[in-house]
Amino acid sequence: MSTFNERMAREFMAQGHEVVIWSFTLQYPGFLFPGKTQLSDDPRPTDLDIRVRVNSVNPFNWLKVGSEVRKAKPDLVVFRFWLPFMGPCFGTIARQIRKNKHTRIVTVVDNAIPHEKRPGDRAFTKYFFAKVDAFIAMSREVLHDLDVFDTQKPRKFIPHPLYDNYGQPKSRAEALTNLGLDPETRYLLFFGFVREYKGLDLLLTAMSDERIRKMNLKLIIAGEFYQNEDTYDAQIAELGIADQLVRRHEFIPNEAVGDYFCAADMVVQPYKTATNSGVTQIAYHYAIPMMVTNVGGLPENVPDGKVGYVVERDPAEIAEAIVKFYTEDKFEEFSRNTVAERSKYSWEVFINAIQELAGQVK
Repeated sequence: MSTFNERMAREFMAQGHEVVIWSFTLQYPGFLFPGKTQLSDDPRPTDLDIRVRVNSVNPFNWLKVGSEVRKAKPDLVVFRFWLPFMGPCFGTIARQIRKNKHTRIVTVVDNAIPHEKRPGDRAFTKYFFAKVDAFIAMSREVLHDLDVFDTQKPRKFIPHPLYDNYGQPKSRAEALTNLGLDPETRYLLFFGFVREYKGLDLLLTAMSDERIRKMNLKLIIAGEFYQNEDTYDAQIAELGIADQLVRRHEFIPNEAVGDYFCAADMVVQPYKTATNSGVTQIAYHYAIPMMVTNVGGLPENVPDGKVGYVVERDPAEIAEAIVKFYTEDKFEEFSRNTVAERSKYSWEVFINAIQELAGQVK
């Protein structure tokens, strides 16, 4: 999401706007954070004004940050909302900003209703949404979910734009060399943080299909585990598929993202629940075919049989699509189609939609 926000800032700047990013000193308290680190090792961007200020658990900080932004009197503040936990922090900051009676507040909503529910979710989200002027949803499901909290304020569905800031496409041979992988093997890719709702267990079961076992095919699992790995280790051992996997269980730095996508024949997103996914938009940038499950907004962005496959949340269907992809040699066709399809996901369209929506605020 920080990568998304930086790319969004650059597009605003390209259109002639002054932009400041207000970022976190602390995003999650340690006991709530399932990963290894909340900090990136990537170099600090030199072209962006990033002010590291926000502490998600300190109410005094929220008042201070809100006061700073209020006094700056920006024409527009864009919040990125993905988790109810951020509701009290964002809601308090927004309340302070609104006191200047000038700034319009738009939020880009990844999830209005979270994948993993916890006590207080609805109250925290409602607290923030009450002080927002307008909403951008990146899937139609989220647009519908907003009705739970508000039915009056301006809102707009606009698809998740491309992640085109991980570098230019490279050859498969170069990507495999960079990753230290065998060029004689074909690869599928599961990319991103591993959480239960992302359905890695379904994909692992699919990999045990006898037809797939006979292929010279491996699954790359690239991303940090946000849950206990033991369950997956046990499943892998039970299925006997360890030799069919390439396991890279760490946060993938920006400079390596392109290697993983360009090394793959197809990106597989076997999610059990979803709203939308940035992984799809990285695949579009690198012209890599996709398989997604028929949940949330995923099928909206992956036309079945054109740039990949839409399947049900069933290991047998996932396996069938993998076999079909390779036996019918679909890579070149699907890859060409991604290039034609991706034009609708431009950042210019996305930023124009935010500004149009802000203009509707009374």
